[in-house]
Amino acid sequence: MPLTHPTPRLVIFDCDGVLVDSETVSNQVLVDNLARYGLHLSLARSMELFVGGTMGGVAKQARSMGANLPANWVEEVYAETYTRLQYGVGLVPGIPALLATLTSQNITYCVASNGSEDKMRITLGQNKLWEQFHPHAMFSAHSLGVAKPDPDLFLAAASHFGVQARDCLVIEDSESGALAAARAGMRCLGFAPHGTGVRLQKHGAEIFTDMADVPRRIGLT
Repeated sequence: MPLTHPTPRLVIFDCDGVLVDSETVSNQVLVDNLARYGLHLSLARSMELFVGGTMGGVAKQARSMGANLPANWVEEVYAETYTRLQYGVGLVPGIPALLATLTSQNITYCVASNGSEDKMRITLGQNKLWEQFHPHAMFSAHSLGVAKPDPDLFLAAASHFGVQARDCLVIEDSESGALAAARAGMRCLGFAPHGTGVRLQKHGAEIFTDMADVPRRIGLT
């Protein structure tokens, strides 16, 4: 018999790759930028290495792999990424319906991202979700000074809403996010629509491929 879980009181969404379909776009910017500094990666390799990390972490790893990055590289690549994202990114399929279901069931939800609020203003704003999360349901590593896989980003969200970790559900698409959830003592659903769930699963994430499956998994059907 499958394990059953109580319906969460708080659902914590990652942003890139979970709410908005922005990971491919952002990583293509990385691929193009890093090539100018001598590091040539495929898009698939970039996503394997960098999804879920911080840009400071990307810089450190890229330099260790031979990229000759300037001192202001983080600011440079952020500017290039923001410009590209402004051309448009869509929501992950099923997100509007899932948010509507959570609202109808009076389940609180928020976003917790290693990305900046400026980035979320672009990606969520163009999809009419910025006002839905900002400012009271948005937690950014840039603002809090702590990033996944550290659990404190998720714990800060739980504390803000007065919810214990065991009553939270995290929805993530990155290994660092799944590890942060495990360290926080929170149940994690690992979104892996392209068959990339093995790295999330090793940290206890329950792999799924369709947002329409979430309500069933949290006892709403």
